[in-house]
Amino acid sequence: MKKDYYDLLGVEKSANADELKKAYRKKAIQFHPDKNPGDKAAEEKFKEVSEAYEVLNDPKKKQAYDQFGHAAFSQGGGGQGPFGGGGGFEGFAGGASMNDIFGDIFGDMFGGARGRGGRRTRGVPGADIRTQVDITFEEAARGAEKVITIPRTVGCDTCKGTGAKPGSTPETCRGCQGRGEVHFQQGFFAISRPCGECNGTGQKIKDPCGDCRGLGKIKKRSQIAVKVPAGIDTGQRLKLANEGEAGEAGGPPGDLYVVINVLDHEIFTRDEADILCDVPITFVQASLGADVEVPTLDGRAKVKIPEGTQSHKILRLKGKGLPYVGSPSRGDQLVRVIVETPSRLSKDQKEMLRKFEESGIEHTHPMHKNFFDKVKNLFD
Repeated sequence: MKKDYYDLLGVEKSANADELKKAYRKKAIQFHPDKNPGDKAAEEKFKEVSEAYEVLNDPKKKQAYDQFGHAAFSQGGGGQGPFGGGGGFEGFAGGASMNDIFGDIFGDMFGGARGRGGRRTRGVPGADIRTQVDITFEEAARGAEKVITIPRTVGCDTCKGTGAKPGSTPETCRGCQGRGEVHFQQGFFAISRPCGECNGTGQKIKDPCGDCRGLGKIKKRSQIAVKVPAGIDTGQRLKLANEGEAGEAGGPPGDLYVVINVLDHEIFTRDEADILCDVPITFVQASLGADVEVPTLDGRAKVKIPEGTQSHKILRLKGKGLPYVGSPSRGDQLVRVIVETPSRLSKDQKEMLRKFEESGIEHTHPMHKNFFDKVKNLFD
């Protein structure tokens, strides 16, 4: 006795077309012969769920099944149902091939989507290309347009990508009658494969183009303009759609991915959108305070050094950093002051420093007192 079609798919009678398709896809993948080689039980289950889906996915057959059950399709049903009296299934699922059953559900799992008139479109997208571009720190900050040269395959201008000599046209492949695929039967399993004579294009070129030798594309060094947005960082990549290798059999070109490498700067280093620069100041400037001039991406700017500034103190310049990609906002510039020690002193200068030291200057050093208090506690 045949099992109930709804039970086979695991759906309610009220299931809509999308729910039926989803349920069938799940069952078909589970019991597919390719996933269960040599498993007769799985093969039979696959046959049953395929039969169930064909009936329930067809509004007229579904209506007949809901009214008469399996009798609607039985050979000896006495003509009770609209599909009785010899209207049974051939092989499985109405004798339809795997492409007919799965064409709408699995897309091009079995060799491409259907085109008009039953022919399959076999355009294969071209390969993607990856390349690297070096830019300066300033170009990363302000944005730039770079022109790069890359070798790639492009459609042949002479034959307009057909592969045929100008004045001639490709002929219909006799091996597949222009369908681009050939069919063969394996038990109840009907399978389609790309035609080996035309490589799935459905056409054969009798007089190939002299420039591309029938390929429809040629190798060429192309110049491409790349717009680099302000704020971009090393390792980030830009995608240029359809700027990759040419496709096959009318397929679209691949994409071009440009990986950015920002060159080091003499003064600035980067931390995301913030930039850091070291600025040397003298002992006197650090002690007494001063206004010093520092470089920024926008030119020179003045920074106020507070009295008693210690070496490596960081001062922040708001909004003087790099822009965030796609935003008018900017990071900050961090100015790290480095207090320099004089390396050459005259005799008089040394004498003045000794007197300065003797005046008790060590007691005014915040780190000096804190450090030696810790040392004292360590050994007491």
